[in-house]
Amino acid sequence: MSKQVLIVDDSRVSRMLARAYLEERRPQWTFFEASSGEEAIALAEREELELVTLDVNMPGMSGLAAGERILQIRPSAQVVVLTANVQSSVRQRAESLGMRFLQKPITEATISRLLELVDG
Repeated sequence: MSKQVLIVDDSRVSRMLARAYLEERRPQWTFFEASSGEEAIALAEREELELVTLDVNMPGMSGLAAGERILQIRPSAQVVVLTANVQSSVRQRAESLGMRFLQKPITEATISRLLELVDG
């Protein structure tokens, strides 16, 4: 089954890694990328996104603020925070907004865990 997926990270390398691991496991999915929260929100307004991965620390709008807005636009989307910022306050805020939380680095194991979260 196809899914519309948005990968949001200000690091181009992180976006490429996440996309490569996801495409390998789910080649039928459609992928979009954004390098900022603002860009992610604009994409959410145009596309029927079903899964969004978000970094927290980005220039401009934080990933948590962007995720909150995306969930207002696409309430059925699954949002997974994928970040190196592992402060418990960040994790608690993400979870209170209905987002899942995974710690970087982006590895095959991290992406396997992400797929377990969204498939299971």
